[in-house]
Amino acid sequence: MTPPLETSSPRASVNETQKSQTSSVFHRSMDEDFLKIISADGIYLNLENGQRILDATGGPAVACLGHNNPSVKAAMVAQINSTAYCHSMFFTTEATEQLCDKLIRGTGGQMSKAFIASSGSEAIEAAIKMARQYFVELEGPNTKRQDFISRKPGFHGTTIGALSLGGHPLRRKLFEPLLGKYVSHVSPCYEYRGLEDGESQDGYVKRLAQELDDEFRRLGPGTVCAFAAETVVGSALGCVSPLPGYFAAMKRVCDKHGALLILDEVMCGMGRCGYLHAWQSPDVNVVPDIQTIGKGLGGGYAPISAMLIGKKIVDVVSSGSGAFNHGHTYQAHPVACAAALAVQNVIEDEGLVGRVRALGAILGAGLKSQLSKRWYVGDVRGVGLFWAIEFVKNKQTREPFNVSQQIGFRIHKVGISVPYSILLYPGGGYADGSTSDHILVAPPYTCSVNDIQYIVTTVGRVLDDFFNRSDSPKEFE
Repeated sequence: MTPPLETSSPRASVNETQKSQTSSVFHRSMDEDFLKIISADGIYLNLENGQRILDATGGPAVACLGHNNPSVKAAMVAQINSTAYCHSMFFTTEATEQLCDKLIRGTGGQMSKAFIASSGSEAIEAAIKMARQYFVELEGPNTKRQDFISRKPGFHGTTIGALSLGGHPLRRKLFEPLLGKYVSHVSPCYEYRGLEDGESQDGYVKRLAQELDDEFRRLGPGTVCAFAAETVVGSALGCVSPLPGYFAAMKRVCDKHGALLILDEVMCGMGRCGYLHAWQSPDVNVVPDIQTIGKGLGGGYAPISAMLIGKKIVDVVSSGSGAFNHGHTYQAHPVACAAALAVQNVIEDEGLVGRVRALGAILGAGLKSQLSKRWYVGDVRGVGLFWAIEFVKNKQTREPFNVSQQIGFRIHKVGISVPYSILLYPGGGYADGSTSDHILVAPPYTCSVNDIQYIVTTVGRVLDDFFNRSDSPKEFE
């Protein structure tokens, strides 16, 4: 993902810019000469120039099975040969029915229905509208519930509703006049930067719960539809897990004020964190009222996402209007559903969620051992196969680098260059009202122990090259 405008890459050379201008594609950056992939298999991307890149992030934590999985491809071809498209306003398909049934069973029956969309942003838009419709049907058309609370600097998508719900200042800035004023933001559970000196974890959680309760009170009784948060924060902060008891405390505040809890697991869900759903982790152990899933759902084989809905919401809508006032042309697309069903079958049949926990322990231990003492590494954190390295200018004060230095994106550029040829995912978090830098490492669930060890070693080499090169030390003073 190309960084926001304020952190876009440096201007390319004239020749590079002219070359990119010959493409009819409106790429994410008009300054980049995009590398062309001609094939992909397993954990590798094969480029037109002959380079072979190790995909250590699955894109943005998407390709959970790696590339070119034969079972998924066969399922997609079979579905195309059967029914390539149907309109969900009138019809359903066996692939859709089986996928939704599997998704609900994967929650242990804690969720009731699944709504299939095509992207994480679409799933979030559906969740916002579902929460509002629930209260209209429950309390009547004159209900005062129209507000939402989410967290700084949460990222929930790029469509206007999803961007409104998110709290990332750099992503919001350009579109601020267009964003909904019905969302307010509270602090994240971000131990590395949020825990105060001498404060216990329990004390920190209580303080955050009080902050949320205070925001409910500020907005007024009976006005908030839901509190929304990423169960494990992805690209906005870099694989930040909640402290034990955090979401239980947040859920108690929501229940106290009659509001819903929306958990966004578009990036961190579907096995990525070592549990099929991140909220099933013992450190979370809280069932949301609405949940969104996406990237690991289809593993990149087709555009697909989903909203999972709790029983109390389904019951209210079922006994009221009997219909969700929302829909998309490509909703529950048969080929996408067939692809996602095949991906989830592979994950289940091969026991990959447990494998993620085992490999994640190796990956985390390796990254911490290799990197924690480096002067520029502030924190190494993560869970399952979802890890991040946060960079700091001063290890003691945790001072971040200036946003203009584009540390994360430049590290990514070094990583994909020869001799390293490794894809690392850059991100910008939130520190002191501005931004911090990190990279994500999120390899496929199917990678080997040798792959993990090679990734750890290569990440260390990339970072040493970037921070210790002879022509750059003054930049980091």
